[in-house]
Amino acid sequence: MGYPNYSSVTEFVLIGLPHPEVMKIPLFMLFSFIYICTLLGNILLISAVKGNPHLHTPMYLFLLNLSFLDIFLSTVTLPKMLTHFLQKETIISFQECISQLYFFHFFGSTECFLYTVMAYDRFLAICRPLRYPNLMNLKLCRQFVAGIWFTGCLHSMIHTTLTFRLPFCGPNKIDYFFCDVIPILKLVCADTSLNKAIIITNIGAVALICFLMILVSYAHIISTILKIKSSEGRRKTFSTCAAHMISVFFYYGPPVFIYLSPNSMDYVTEESIAVFYTLVTPMLNPIIYSLRNKEVKTSLKRMTFVRLNN
Repeated sequence: MGYPNYSSVTEFVLIGLPHPEVMKIPLFMLFSFIYICTLLGNILLISAVKGNPHLHTPMYLFLLNLSFLDIFLSTVTLPKMLTHFLQKETIISFQECISQLYFFHFFGSTECFLYTVMAYDRFLAICRPLRYPNLMNLKLCRQFVAGIWFTGCLHSMIHTTLTFRLPFCGPNKIDYFFCDVIPILKLVCADTSLNKAIIITNIGAVALICFLMILVSYAHIISTILKIKSSEGRRKTFSTCAAHMISVFFYYGPPVFIYLSPNSMDYVTEESIAVFYTLVTPMLNPIIYSLRNKEVKTSLKRMTFVRLNN
């Protein structure tokens, strides 16, 4: 059943993160620092991978895409949030809100699928090493990357269309720091039960299924690692996978809680969780991967040495 194509709302007011007045400048500086670190860290990681031909392998191509997604995901939400600490009200137009919701779920869901493919890649590399060159070559890797970007685009389009086909009659204040599905549905003057059911199945459940698939992959990986006789071999192999495992737990936990149970948490708790996986995790990823990855560290050192000598 369709809804009348009308809306008396032409713009929204983002309430932003709850904070005392005295914390405006400190919070602005903190989140500005997080954003700058996210940009610099991921740009360095991209440069390290692109600048070293030895890193032009499936694992690092996936890592390259992860860095791009982290930059995009932070840029969709953080700059607008920063204006909230400098202005009395953060206004976002109806069209801007649509764009923000679309691109947030586009990059977020694409990253979700990417983590799953990265776990599969590590499973093949460690559990099927002899068949790995045939099962995961660069051509197939690029096809995987194209597939997850397309799926993320489709996934986001579904939620954006289903959300903004509904009528908005006022109020127009969003109790959140960006335009997301759950807080926006609270402003709809129509039945949203179908949308909430789709949120649970198409966001929360998809994230949970991807997470479970990753856990299965790593259960096989850990089982294979434990069978390695050499302690040095076990340490080196586990170190390769540890970074990915840390990022996965940081990224998947929050959205599973948020989207599997819409409206079950107060918005302060929900926002705190959202801040972690939308802003903090993208900053931590390049640190986790560069500090725990010998090849990336070597490439960064080589880049630094070349620039100093030039």
